[in-house]
Amino acid sequence: MSDTLLNPSRDDFSALLEESFGARGGLTEGKVISATVVGIENDFVLVDIGLKTEGRIPLREFGLEGSSLKVNDTVEVYLDRIENALGEAVVSREKARREEAWGRLEKLFATGEAVDGAIVGRVKGGFTVDLGGANAFLPGSQVDIRPVRDVGPLMNIVQPFSILKMDRPRGNIVVSRRSILELDRAEARTEIVAGLAEGEIRDGVVKNITDYGAFVDLGGVDGLLHVTDMSWKRISHPSQVLNVGDTVQVQIVKINPDTQRISLGMKQLLSDPWDGAEAKYPVGARYSGVITNITDYGAFVELESGVEGLVHVSEMSWTKKNLHPSKIVNPGDPVDVIVIDVDGDKRRISLGMKQAQANPWEAFLTQSPIGSTINGEIKNITEFGLFVGVNDELDGMVHMSDIDWNLPGEEAIKSYKRGDMVEAKVLDVDVEKERISLGIKQVSSDPFATETLKRGQTVTCTVTEIASGGIEVAIGPDNIMKAFVRKSDISRDRAEQRPDRYAVGDRVDAVVTAIDKATRKVSVSIKALEMAEEKEAISQFGSSDSGASLGDILGAALRQKEQND
Repeated sequence: MSDTLLNPSRDDFSALLEESFGARGGLTEGKVISATVVGIENDFVLVDIGLKTEGRIPLREFGLEGSSLKVNDTVEVYLDRIENALGEAVVSREKARREEAWGRLEKLFATGEAVDGAIVGRVKGGFTVDLGGANAFLPGSQVDIRPVRDVGPLMNIVQPFSILKMDRPRGNIVVSRRSILELDRAEARTEIVAGLAEGEIRDGVVKNITDYGAFVDLGGVDGLLHVTDMSWKRISHPSQVLNVGDTVQVQIVKINPDTQRISLGMKQLLSDPWDGAEAKYPVGARYSGVITNITDYGAFVELESGVEGLVHVSEMSWTKKNLHPSKIVNPGDPVDVIVIDVDGDKRRISLGMKQAQANPWEAFLTQSPIGSTINGEIKNITEFGLFVGVNDELDGMVHMSDIDWNLPGEEAIKSYKRGDMVEAKVLDVDVEKERISLGIKQVSSDPFATETLKRGQTVTCTVTEIASGGIEVAIGPDNIMKAFVRKSDISRDRAEQRPDRYAVGDRVDAVVTAIDKATRKVSVSIKALEMAEEKEAISQFGSSDSGASLGDILGAALRQKEQND
């Protein structure tokens, strides 16, 4: 035996290997080769690759083509191994299809062309797409332009997809059906939009309703019908007017050539109810309407379809002040209103509800004119006066200075409490300022005005208070008027000018020395009376110069006075 056969070199081994492959028809493992279908048994396809052995391929690896596969068909397969331990060739249709597909798909991906495929399964987050030998991932968001609830009708149907991403080393392909639809839609939209014109009237079908409007299909292209363009009247939500599937007539209001967005309108097909609003709704005219909306600052009243006016909260009621409008009216309430102001350009009408009702201050003035007397309950007491209810709606105010003729207001107000019934005179009614002035002391006559006092007149007084600087006295039998006798006016004799000589309740005579009507004050003096009496006694009974003593003169005067009394 030769040394070559006993000790083969690396080159000898390579030659023997090539000879062996050549003996097997020149087949090379790891390559795609042609094979002939020789049988289909139990979900397996038997193929002949030109060797003594056959290869077995699962039928599922043939994908959609497996349904039409038959004996003697030629198919491309991937040769993993020429012969395994069982003497069978290890081949794969799936790998062959993948190799073929990847090469084809890479070319299409480079040029941006669409690829045909079929959705064949569902996986987490999306679906599996068979691209003719290579499986790709279709994210759920890329199935359609809008969310699709049921993908069943799209399964196993060959349709175009665009490749978003390819990673051959990892075997990842991401595709999109949505991008194809958007492209088709954009092309169709451009063509359709080119045939539309602003101001044109079209029929459309409501496809979707949102909070701000509705999307209307104009036959392949959607337009937005904003809620403000649905009706001249106020609409809270588009569903008040439209339903999905409704056929509507709309006018093309605007077309944006850059974004191809179409704005639609329905109200534009109707006449504007605000045209000539100033003539239709003159200031001061009275109308009936319905409350449509309530805000913090007032309520909107519909005068006709599409025309609403605002009643400010200050114009809602004569007497209900500082209340939220919802406490006065409710949506749907019928109301009578008076037009206060109209601005047709700004589409605004100011209305008043209270103006459509009788002014309660005018009614009160008619029923209770100034100078009349009313009886009412004290509703509130403040630091400056009393509030008295004059009827079920209105209150009048008694200022503290109008409570009592003699007592200061601070003291007089302490005599009253809430709930007391009082009699008061109507002093003034200011309709414009919505004020009623009342007086309690005016119910009785002014004692200062009725008392016929004169300077120098002698009056009998009753001591009401003792003070260090004098005594306070009440004048007359009814003790209505008050006066103050100063310490220096208590007596002619200095030693007797002591206030403590008197006690509350003592009666004394005094002479009126001053009357001030402006300040309503009367001054009296006991000293002045004594001096007057002394002067009169001297004139009647003689003088001390004639030899009579002052005691004799005054004694005679007193005796004369007692006889007269």
